[in-house]
Amino acid sequence: MQSMLNSMLASKLIWSALFAIGLTIGQSLEGVIDIHAHSGPDSTPRSIDAIDLAKLAKARGMRGLVLKNHYESTAALAYVVRQVVPGIEIFGGIDLNLTVGGINPAAVERMTMMKGGWGRVVWMPTFDAENQVRDSKENRPFVSVAKNGELLPEVKAVINVVKQHNLLLETGHSSPEEGLMIVREARKQGVEHVVVTHALTPPVRMSIAQMKEAAGMGALIELVYGRMNAAGYAKAIREIGPEHFILSSDLGQPNGPLHPDGMVLYFAALKKEGFTDAEIDLMAKTNPAKALGLP
Repeated sequence: MQSMLNSMLASKLIWSALFAIGLTIGQSLEGVIDIHAHSGPDSTPRSIDAIDLAKLAKARGMRGLVLKNHYESTAALAYVVRQVVPGIEIFGGIDLNLTVGGINPAAVERMTMMKGGWGRVVWMPTFDAENQVRDSKENRPFVSVAKNGELLPEVKAVINVVKQHNLLLETGHSSPEEGLMIVREARKQGVEHVVVTHALTPPVRMSIAQMKEAAGMGALIELVYGRMNAAGYAKAIREIGPEHFILSSDLGQPNGPLHPDGMVLYFAALKKEGFTDAEIDLMAKTNPAKALGLP
């Protein structure tokens, strides 16, 4: 037990030191929106609960957070957090894994009815996605989004619900090919807000050509701090253009930095790659607001 506590303390000291280095870069978090924030309560360990995270993010000047849970809707949680921590924009969503019935239009419809209307995001399957299970070489049930090169009817039905309620649709842990099919169908149905979920991170791993195709259809491309490859990110952003990207944290893991600290370190890494404050603001403030339909 003592060795675990020592390890956790050492980890926090390391992150604190790294954060202090990041602060010297001087990138402000004023107006930043993190659209990929894991927090407690959750059925998996998290570094901070949603209320404390909202307080911290507000104190650091952030504009908003999207609370993400792989296994249940966070629309109700977003309402509660807004009641406790006014002055910061908190949103929730639903991730279409097995625990909500997989690709389940009724679950998405019900999320939109939650008091407050703060359930704004629909993620296609993540940890239960067929692509995730195959990539992880696991033998367990999964949720498919396509068969024989075609999206399943229920996927198209979910996209229709997204359209009707003007929600943000994310591609989840779908394969690059599946992600492009989802973006294509969303555009066909007139969905305004589409994001390719952590496009360069496993198990998605989109190529630059595939990201260009998604961006060409109007989708925004998410790049997350977790498992960041700064040089690889920089190459993609330069080739496609920062106007097509969103920077988010994907943090909340027990041994990682807290979300605002991770964002500071993220921005510092990109500045070392030559990106300007204006370009980072575009990807961390303007584009996330656009994705959520905010002014």
